[in-house]
Amino acid sequence: MNSYDEIKSLLKRSKMLMEQATVNNLAKSIEDRIEDDETEINPDEVKKDKSKTYRISGGLLTLHGKDKKDLQLTTDEKQSFQETMDEFVTDVSDLSDFGVLNVYENSAQWSGKILDADIEFFYSIGEENGVYINGDMIKLDQTLVELIGKLTSFEEKFKSKWAKVISLRKKTKQIEEE
Repeated sequence: MNSYDEIKSLLKRSKMLMEQATVNNLAKSIEDRIEDDETEINPDEVKKDKSKTYRISGGLLTLHGKDKKDLQLTTDEKQSFQETMDEFVTDVSDLSDFGVLNVYENSAQWSGKILDADIEFFYSIGEENGVYINGDMIKLDQTLVELIGKLTSFEEKFKSKWAKVISLRKKTKQIEEE
């Protein structure tokens, strides 16, 4: 090995050490920022979500919240749920099997199955607005087109009724906190 190769080797090692120092400094700065962002949280202070399910005229309504006040069902909410089921039977299909209607702080979700068409439906307001369907080997015909139209038009009724319920629950919660 001649002096040229030796100098080249030393330069290469020097560059590697410099790069390593830079990477270590970068890693240290990232680590410092992570430590700055960390705050100690007492697990006892974090409220866990609670839920309570009510049976109303054969259907199930589950309220989700942080404390017992969020889980109290009002007469208006019972009536809204009953109206929702009745309107669905009238407007969409009388051969339906309803799933649970879940009411959260900022959203509501309801699912079920239309038995004569073998289609599952899912209504959601909040983060995932919309109506969704699911089924296996669904026959495409005029009856299905009409059913999808009914499901779509019922979405507006569902959305307006349950958005109002969620809004009233928020207002009630704010008044109680004051």
